[in-house]
Amino acid sequence: MDTSFHTMNTLFDQLGLPSADEEIEHFIESHRTETGLDPLEGAKFWSPSQARFIQQALADDSDWSEVVDELNSRLHS
Repeated sequence: MDTSFHTMNTLFDQLGLPSADEEIEHFIESHRTETGLDPLEGAKFWSPSQARFIQQALADDSDWSEVVDELNSRLHS
């Protein structure tokens, strides 16, 4: 089991997305209105593998789940 501490930056790395702080903020700002009330993994901007990773992280309550929850909160605020 991976017991690493995951940050928003490492989550974006894991998802294959630009992971600098300003790139993350831009992603969140530009995708915030696309999430609506849908579950995070159902957002249309994810690739199938990204959506699976997010869904699995939440379903398994993995060590990624906390930072995925944070992303979910920020995209739905």
